[in-house]
Amino acid sequence: MGRIHAPGKGISQSALPYRRSVPQWMKLTSDDVKDQIFKLAKKGLTPSQIGVILRDSFGVAQVRFITGNKILRILKSKGLAPDLPEDIYFLIKKAVSIRKHLERNRKDKDAKFRLILVESRIHRLARYYKTTGVLPPTWKYESSTASTLVA
Repeated sequence: MGRIHAPGKGISQSALPYRRSVPQWMKLTSDDVKDQIFKLAKKGLTPSQIGVILRDSFGVAQVRFITGNKILRILKSKGLAPDLPEDIYFLIKKAVSIRKHLERNRKDKDAKFRLILVESRIHRLARYYKTTGVLPPTWKYESSTASTLVA
């Protein structure tokens, strides 16, 4: 499948193990992993950052295999999930930084073009999240108020 704003058709990605069972050497229980997730979430980390820390520091390959739920679902059950989904959050952050760059470098035509692409991705994601009910139907991306969303 092709990329949305790039010519590439790459399918390179990591492959999950075939077996969904927890390895025998894993000493952490489901409750231990959940406690660790809550502790990291209270520090202000995103679900993907929590997954990376659990993988690198605790040897948890997939939280879902141990707990039966994904990290974001575990956070939602406890009320610790972020208001904005993290993919749209980081796109907004990128758009804000491009806009800041364009204020200093008005003639940068490529940055202006990339800003259009990033903002169209934001609008597309927002439309998806509104239909799935993640974002409220009245939510709207506005470049003037975007910096307050990511501050």
